[in-house]
Amino acid sequence: MDKYIYFATQLPLLVFDKEPALGIDVFLTEGRKWLSDSDYGMLIAVSINDTGPANNDPAALREFKTYENKLRNELVLYRKSQKARQEYKPRLFAAAVLKEGNPLDVEKKLLLLRWNILSELEFGHYSDMQFFILYYLKLQILQRLQQFDKDKGKEKFLTYTELAYEQD
Repeated sequence: MDKYIYFATQLPLLVFDKEPALGIDVFLTEGRKWLSDSDYGMLIAVSINDTGPANNDPAALREFKTYENKLRNELVLYRKSQKARQEYKPRLFAAAVLKEGNPLDVEKKLLLLRWNILSELEFGHYSDMQFFILYYLKLQILQRLQQFDKDKGKEKFLTYTELAYEQD
C-alpha cells in the first residue's frame, strides 16, 4: 500500500471539462505497475455506466453507483412526466438542469452532477484504492466530454434530417 502513495502523487489534478494531462490508457498502464493484481482487476472493472452496487465494492464506489442509479431513476420519472404533460420536481437536482439549454448543455450539466458527487466522495481518500477508483471515474467523465464535437454532431444531424426529408 505504501507504493500507492507514489502512484497517487504522480497523477495530475483533474478539472471538469478540461482535457486531462494523461488519458485513460496511460492511467491504466501506470496503475498496472503500482497496484496489486487484485486491486488492478477491481480498477479496470469500474465503469461510469455501471449502476448496480455490489457488496464487494469499496464504499465510495457503492455510494457512487447508488447515486447514479437514483439519478437515472429521476431522469426516467422526469421524462415520463414530461410525456404525460405533468409537473415533476426532481429531488437530486433542480429541474432547471433539464429545462435550460440544448441537449448538449443538459448532458454536460448531468456530467457535472456526477463529477461533483465524485469530488465529495474523494474526501479522506488521497492514496488508497478508493481514490484511484474515483479518479478513474472522473477520467471516464472527461473522456465522454471530449467526445462531444459540435461539427461532427451537426454533420450527423444534417445527414439524418436529409434522410428523413428524402423519405417523405
